[in-house]
Amino acid sequence: MNVDQSLRTAVKQAAEALFGQPLSAIQLQPTNAEFEGSHTVVCFPLTKLSRKGPEETARLVGDYLVQHAGIVSRYNVVKGFLNLVLSDQVWVDVLRAIVANPNYGQLPDNGQEIMIEYSSPNTNKPLHLGHLRNNFLGWSVSEIYKNNGYTVRKVQIINDRGIHICKSMAAWKLYGDGETPQSTNMKGDHLVGKYYVEFDKAYKAQMAALITKGASEEEASKQAPIMQLASDMLRKWEQKDPDTVSLWQTMNGWVYEGFSATYARMGVDFDKLYYESDTYLLGRDEVLKGVEKGIFFKKDDGSVWVDLTADGLDQKVLLRSDGTSVYMTQDIGTAILRFRDFPKIMGQVYTVGNEQEYHFKVLFLILGKLGYEWAKQCFHLSYGMVDLPTGKMKSREGTVVDADELMQEMYEDAEKQSRELGKLDEMSHDEAKRLFEMVGLGALKFFLLKVDPKKRMMFDPQESIQLQGFTGPFVQYTHARIRSIIRKAEGMGLQVSAGDLNGVTALEPAEREALQVLSVFENKVQEAAREYAPSIIANYAYDLAKEYNKFYQNIPIFNETDTNKLKFRIALSQSIAKSIKRAMHMLGIEVPERM
Repeated sequence: MNVDQSLRTAVKQAAEALFGQPLSAIQLQPTNAEFEGSHTVVCFPLTKLSRKGPEETARLVGDYLVQHAGIVSRYNVVKGFLNLVLSDQVWVDVLRAIVANPNYGQLPDNGQEIMIEYSSPNTNKPLHLGHLRNNFLGWSVSEIYKNNGYTVRKVQIINDRGIHICKSMAAWKLYGDGETPQSTNMKGDHLVGKYYVEFDKAYKAQMAALITKGASEEEASKQAPIMQLASDMLRKWEQKDPDTVSLWQTMNGWVYEGFSATYARMGVDFDKLYYESDTYLLGRDEVLKGVEKGIFFKKDDGSVWVDLTADGLDQKVLLRSDGTSVYMTQDIGTAILRFRDFPKIMGQVYTVGNEQEYHFKVLFLILGKLGYEWAKQCFHLSYGMVDLPTGKMKSREGTVVDADELMQEMYEDAEKQSRELGKLDEMSHDEAKRLFEMVGLGALKFFLLKVDPKKRMMFDPQESIQLQGFTGPFVQYTHARIRSIIRKAEGMGLQVSAGDLNGVTALEPAEREALQVLSVFENKVQEAAREYAPSIIANYAYDLAKEYNKFYQNIPIFNETDTNKLKFRIALSQSIAKSIKRAMHMLGIEVPERM
């Protein structure tokens, strides 16, 4: 049963009956928590039809709904807001429909396809805390779109070329003494990241020495021997020098193995990987075609530009004077390639930090000027930085919060808390380890996803792991509590179906309030997709868990002697558990059967 749709229909009928005119649109919203009711009709727009004040209009509509609609039991009016209290039978029907639908929260296939890009790391260092927010956001938005009936293509572009990787290569060549992941027992991405830090240390020391000898800072930055070596490596790579390419392939291979292990623990995956080394020249031909068509222009030095001043921006270089591509050109080519690879996609979502907002605004404008209609369906999922109580991260100085280390710390925190609370009774060693991983990673993901993506945030590991409050472990613990109740009911031989819910006619307030939250799950799934915001799902999962705990505290389920009521409460519990599990899955979080 769709409560919102039923109410909209009833209000339209009321307006036509009372005021003699059809109503085209209705403003329906959740009732403010301080007032009784579940749905509120905003009656100010109706005054044009009623020719009466907003409060009197609301009372007329309220009286009509109580007398004729059958789904409204009473109402209250606050200024021009009509707060509706639905009949208990409506909520019983809602639960019956949810129980009968095994895919509640999963909308039917809509035949549309979308691509979502996330992660997109550089290959000169391991993944860090910022990458965790990126990956969790992109993967979660992908799952939210799947639950909205889309086919989703998850991709990333790996930034495997450029001066950054040559810096790690140069430092390894100078100081590595043949080290490998095997010889050092280090993950490959950590080993390469170690030499990126070594490069920075040597570079700063060499610059300081040159400045002491009279060089300017700009001169020293170019003359430092280690920077000259890295720049020379980049030129040789572009010229396909065999030794340089071989070292580049070897060190990137180390990184990819390390990334794969990190992604596996994160619980994220991809349908296709794109590599910058393969795509960085793809946009060049498109740009040159744009010059021929007069979309772009050449300057006297041979460089190619696009003029976006009419769009409120500025001029942007697309090809350097020597004919080489810039990042924008590469992204043009990659976007076009992806639509060739997946011709059914309606658009692309780019999960990239908010420092790149201008870049994507320019990219989408250029793609539109090139005649690609799908550019209108491209979206930059911009997100803010993640800070820690200890301050910002600086990758060149080796002070980043390493993703692998942080995930391991969360695992250890979960283990410590579980042992202190005595939550491991009757669990095997393997079951306990799985629980620690589930709770530790769940706490991390939930904390990073519960905040609106656009906002900069502070991650507090100790706060995130708590069993009480707005945390992942709180939601996980609620699910485990419900599953315990379901196991007890099954042990009593109580199996509940939709047909078993006919005998209940009156509900307790806690039952009604829990059902109100449960009933909006699919609305929240749709809203989260529209807003590209996993935070909406995280907030919903928390609200649902919170309402269930109020229900659990107020109503001793197994003390009920009325079999109809007992079955109703078990069905409500099971439906909430299923919805929590589906919501948390959209966040990439597993929920335990016991905890």
